[in-house]
Amino acid sequence: MSRDATPARPLVAITVLASCGVLVSLLQTMVVPLLPQFPALLSVSPATASWLITANLIAGAVSAPVFGRLGDMYGKRRMLLVALGMIAAGSLLGALTTDIVFLLVARVLQGAAFGVIALGMSLMRDVLPPERIGSGVGLMSSSLGFGGAIGLPLTGVVAQFADWRWLFAGTAAMAVLQLLLVGRLVPESGSRPGGRFDVVGALGIGGALVCVLLGVSKGNEWGWTSPLVLGLAIAAVPLIGVTGWHQLRTSAPLIDLRVSARPTVLLPNLASVLLGFAMFAGFLLTPQILQAPVDTGYGFGFSLVATGIALLPMGGMMVVFSTASAALSRARGPRTTVLLGTLLLGSGNFAFALIPGTVWLLVAASTVTAIGAALAFSAIPLLIMRAVPPTGTAAANSLNTLARQLGTSSCAAVVAAVATAFLHDGGPLPSATAYTIAFAAAGTAGLLATVLVVLTPAARPVRADAAEPVAAG
Repeated sequence: MSRDATPARPLVAITVLASCGVLVSLLQTMVVPLLPQFPALLSVSPATASWLITANLIAGAVSAPVFGRLGDMYGKRRMLLVALGMIAAGSLLGALTTDIVFLLVARVLQGAAFGVIALGMSLMRDVLPPERIGSGVGLMSSSLGFGGAIGLPLTGVVAQFADWRWLFAGTAAMAVLQLLLVGRLVPESGSRPGGRFDVVGALGIGGALVCVLLGVSKGNEWGWTSPLVLGLAIAAVPLIGVTGWHQLRTSAPLIDLRVSARPTVLLPNLASVLLGFAMFAGFLLTPQILQAPVDTGYGFGFSLVATGIALLPMGGMMVVFSTASAALSRARGPRTTVLLGTLLLGSGNFAFALIPGTVWLLVAASTVTAIGAALAFSAIPLLIMRAVPPTGTAAANSLNTLARQLGTSSCAAVVAAVATAFLHDGGPLPSATAYTIAFAAAGTAGLLATVLVVLTPAARPVRADAAEPVAAG
């Protein structure tokens, strides 16, 4: 690949790009602590307020492959700037409105964040010196987890002591700052093959994702056997089939299925779905356990501030081990790093399933899962980028980001279903059994991901001068 655009200060470019991941995590979690309050604040029903999460999830899932393909075609930094601009506009709109319709529009615009991680990691491959790619990609990938670890308690504290609009104002300021930093300190990729954008494929993939994610995210609320959820599932099948047929026949597909179906790409993406499930269980449930009343038998009665402090080791270890994973990947290969991560992630969740009786044991279990997530998610993009040509890295990484998001969405749906099925003394809080089942499912997901990674064949690095076009025709 061409190194003409290599930045004079690679560490600066890495820091700027990796910091975008923290913003992405904050955008995904910022409204979660406020969901119980939004019905009263906005004069809407709880079901309507829940769309503030659903709209962001669906918009992000649809935009991720679109931004990835456009980045490969017209420039990854250019599309990264567009995504950050949309995030800034959405955040500013959210800070200025109290109307639920405009707030939903703001959350849809913030969904552009889903394309930021894939574009940033792909840009690193194109502009960084070879010896810095692993650490850069690892840090940016795990920044999602680090942001998730601190995002919920941080936004909860802001929501408790300040007006909720400051959350949107803060993310608007962060997006504008990163827009300026990326524009000034990160060079554009020299790998831009151009081509034609697949509008039909974008509509088909977008429609299929809407059906799948809307059904998964709303299944517990609407009923898994309700006509609406079943209708979405039925509609997704022909959409997936027809869109897949179109992707195989067009000369410039949005997602190159021939490349994506290779075991070196397919198996890591399937593993990412399971890893997203395994990682999100800890992020979602650990704060709930810490804040649950002591009389539940498993809770510790922590405040939002105390919860944030208890979760700091989780976020800190993700930063430390995302850097360490690069050294391990250089020495042993990224597959070894992913395997170690999946084993730790599975083991940590099984330790959670035992419902640790002390805060220190709980923090230890959360730290183990955080280390596993950092190792696994830092190295999986390296596995995938070794197996695809440089002209298709943004699209490939967008697909991997989407796979991770499917895992986290599925985890949220499973946790909600289990939490409502097993209640403590018939009250509104989940029982200890609910947490045990959820963490056991997450541990199983981690171990199944281990199997998929073991089955992944080794891929020889794809060089730019030997790469064939992304579209196979």
